[in-house]
Amino acid sequence: MLAARTSNARCVKRIARSFATVVDAAGVKVAAVDRNQPTASVTLFIKAGTRFETKEGVANALKNFAFKTTANRSSIGTVRESELYGGLLYSTLDREHLALTAEFLRADAPYFVDVLTSFVTSAVFTRHEFEEVVAPLVASDTAAAAHNPAARAIDIAHNLAFRSGLGSSLFAPEHSKITVDDIKSFATATFSKNNVAVVGTGIDQATLSNLVEKGFAKAKADATATSAPASKYFGGETRLGGHGGPQTAFIGFGTTAAASAELAVLAAHLSPVPSVKWSKGLSPLSSLPQGTSVTPVNLTYSDASLFGLLVQGSTAEGVKEAGTAVVAALKAAAKGIAPEVFTSAVAKAKFAAASATDTREGVIAALGSKIFSTTPGTLDASLSSLEAVSATAFSKAAATLIAAKPTYVTIGDAQLPFADELGL
Repeated sequence: MLAARTSNARCVKRIARSFATVVDAAGVKVAAVDRNQPTASVTLFIKAGTRFETKEGVANALKNFAFKTTANRSSIGTVRESELYGGLLYSTLDREHLALTAEFLRADAPYFVDVLTSFVTSAVFTRHEFEEVVAPLVASDTAAAAHNPAARAIDIAHNLAFRSGLGSSLFAPEHSKITVDDIKSFATATFSKNNVAVVGTGIDQATLSNLVEKGFAKAKADATATSAPASKYFGGETRLGGHGGPQTAFIGFGTTAAASAELAVLAAHLSPVPSVKWSKGLSPLSSLPQGTSVTPVNLTYSDASLFGLLVQGSTAEGVKEAGTAVVAALKAAAKGIAPEVFTSAVAKAKFAAASATDTREGVIAALGSKIFSTTPGTLDASLSSLEAVSATAFSKAAATLIAAKPTYVTIGDAQLPFADELGL
């Protein structure tokens, strides 16, 4: 056992060292992690998330305009060339960032970095591409979200919790009035070097910095980066009908403080996923009604967090029973938990943080979420912050959380419980 712990400690130190420091390349922040894998990836994080949008849905439209015509190549040219190289290009959107990602063989970095940077520096935004390709994709995103109760509940929960800014939806309205000129204006406001950061995996940091410097050589640099009003937490309750799928309830609480290690430990404590497959585990939510599930949600942003539990089930009665157990578990955590249970929760939180960086996606997410900050974090710092959590601080964080006005959303039948029926 001692040998195993020593090996694990060495592994954690190795991973921590592999997290590169952030360097400046022509005014753009760049970080890279190279573990000598055969493939590489580069992601451009742009401060063009929905909290910064100037019109509902314009950030989603900009995401769907990625890799279309630029001054360097047509959209069909990008498709054909990328397939010849055998790489992948895709874009994703969250409330703070638009992320453009390329995955490719290591030797093909110059081409794919040029594709990414050219969209930021010379996108054309043609009207025919918007009407024929982008607008249908925007409508498809909206329709897909409307038929996904979990995504819909969390999206609506953000609006209840923060109203504007972080409360803006990730999706355009069903009958969107976005124009190509709206998209151009939003891109002009956000596509500057101050708003861009680059994260690479499987690529040397010096190599990536040189490619980024070349790609952004002629890009504009505004005096200040994109900003938005500070987030405020409000909370609230809403009930919506479903379009198929499981009965769903989201029980959440928001904070306007920095990301909290205590909340990460609370999420690990409440998670019903057992350490041994097919066992029930020791979570306070391990004995849920048959046909129901509970998933902890801990979403952190630059100036706020939304913590909650997503409850889903085949029946409204099952969701009510599981939701009651969730609220009881939160209140019990606020009063304090047994020392061995707390130790287990910390260990689970540390494992979740460490194992996330085993994957390319985890590394990108870990670096991308903090690369714009003045002191980007490392895995070692994350583990240290979790180790520093005390039982007293854990209980205080849970008590502070549930003392606030809850954010409560139901998607499904009218029989789904109201917040006060769960003990909120």
